[in-house]
Amino acid sequence: MDTDSVLVVGLVLTWLGVPTFFSAYAHRRSPVTAAALIVLGGACLAWAVLTHPQGYQLSEVPDVFFRVLGRFL
Repeated sequence: MDTDSVLVVGLVLTWLGVPTFFSAYAHRRSPVTAAALIVLGGACLAWAVLTHPQGYQLSEVPDVFFRVLGRFL
């Protein structure tokens, strides 16, 4: 798996973890799943940014996201 794919997986996991956290908080449940999603997503993001040869600029992220999405479609 290349760093672009790992970056997109990290973004999606983190994006799914935030509303899951607020949902668990609102329903007075333990946010274990939300915390796991956010931690795994953050780890994927950190790994992708640290191992990409040139690093990522914030302006590159949409292009990377749609390039990876286009590969799977």
